[in-house]
Amino acid sequence: MMATTHALAGVFIGTIVWALFPEAGTLPVLAAAIGGLFPDFDLYAGHRKTLHFPVYFSVLAVPALAVAVWNPTPITLSVALFLAAAGLHSASDVLGGGLELKPWLATSERAVYDHWNGRWLAPKRLIRYDGAPEDLILATSLAVPPVIVFDGTIQLLVIGAVAISAVYVLLRKPMVAAAEYVVAAVPDHIIDYVPERFVRDLQ
Repeated sequence: MMATTHALAGVFIGTIVWALFPEAGTLPVLAAAIGGLFPDFDLYAGHRKTLHFPVYFSVLAVPALAVAVWNPTPITLSVALFLAAAGLHSASDVLGGGLELKPWLATSERAVYDHWNGRWLAPKRLIRYDGAPEDLILATSLAVPPVIVFDGTIQLLVIGAVAISAVYVLLRKPMVAAAEYVVAAVPDHIIDYVPERFVRDLQ
């Protein structure tokens, strides 16, 4: 799934928690959005392995959520929602496509790495690939509650995330075609600096 879909999933969770604890403000909602985005910071270094922890994030989220319910402050709720959203992101990547640059071809059996069991989990492809039309539908659906509930910064960020998602969906396959052209044109000594997973399917 798209990074924006994961971030919006975090905001969706944050919106539910905000409805329960509105006195905590919007900091936990923003923390949930960052948590939903955080695992994808490993995009250029061991993607879906380096910062994706489907088991560990989820396990850490349980006591953090218990503390937040017992003592619902902006900080405790923010920590709990960050971990919960990061865990949801890491676990839900198994529902999408694999790691190949053309995931619509369904050639990869690596969706996300399970550090607990020391193995890659296979993609389920309920969302066929990041940037698929159904990915945009999911992102848009997740955006509806926060757009209705909030105004100001959060509402604008959510609308912006949906807009970015729509553009990405339109450009997803053309970007790979452009990358193929670029890889064929640049010298080998420059390609050596590009992460292997970005070029191995293009050469």
